[in-house]
Amino acid sequence: MMERGQIKELLAFAVELVEAAGPIALEYFRRPLDVTDKSGGVWFDPVTQGDREIESFLRAELVRRFPEHGIIGEEEEDREAEGSINWVIDPIDGTRAFMSGMPAWGILLGLTDGDACLAGVMHQPYIGETFFGSAEGARMRRAGDEVELHTSAVAELSSATLYATHPEMFFTEESREAFDRVAAACRLMRYGGDCYSYCLLAMGQIDLVIENGLQPYDIIPLIPIIEGAGGIVTDGQGGPANEGGLVVVAANAKLHEQALELMNAKA
Repeated sequence: MMERGQIKELLAFAVELVEAAGPIALEYFRRPLDVTDKSGGVWFDPVTQGDREIESFLRAELVRRFPEHGIIGEEEEDREAEGSINWVIDPIDGTRAFMSGMPAWGILLGLTDGDACLAGVMHQPYIGETFFGSAEGARMRRAGDEVELHTSAVAELSSATLYATHPEMFFTEESREAFDRVAAACRLMRYGGDCYSYCLLAMGQIDLVIENGLQPYDIIPLIPIIEGAGGIVTDGQGGPANEGGLVVVAANAKLHEQALELMNAKA
């Protein structure tokens, strides 16, 4: 496993790199966009020129600085690592929000060593916020100021705020029923947010995020931010969430346990 000093240096580099990509996104945000449907008409899976340019920029800089590292991204083929270190890119997480003019999207970059998620960054250039984290903790910076992030102490579902990006992501009857059981037990349930919801959970504003149909690049960069702030990230059975799919993210272990119990309750 990489030493903490190395992780700290790579996280600092990642923050600078992702923030440098922000102006690319802003060249396209809230302007007329050409949107391509990557699914070929099977379902709407949008990609914009902004997505492609950001990923190309990040990849070029990562290859230049760390040619031995692998790269896993949404828009281009994976680059195989010489060892176990990989960078994970989602150039615009929340492309549907991006193309709609909503600022609930972000540029994601994560660092892994094998199955371990070492560090992660989410940058929202329109708002001007950057969230980043590792085992050393999680922080958010905006307008030159930094704050340490801590998840909320809410420990009962009856007092919790739950977020998910859209109901259609629960595309099986089982997953939708499981989500609905948790939602019914929470004080407040809201849709929207994409990657921004996870960062607000790390900040203590949201208590639960449950989503389905995620890809690894959707969640890996966010895991170190959430865990660094004290949160819990698992799949629907309480195992690792690195592969995406259905994820259950909670502010603390007690809340996570209650959510998982309802998710897996027998009808």
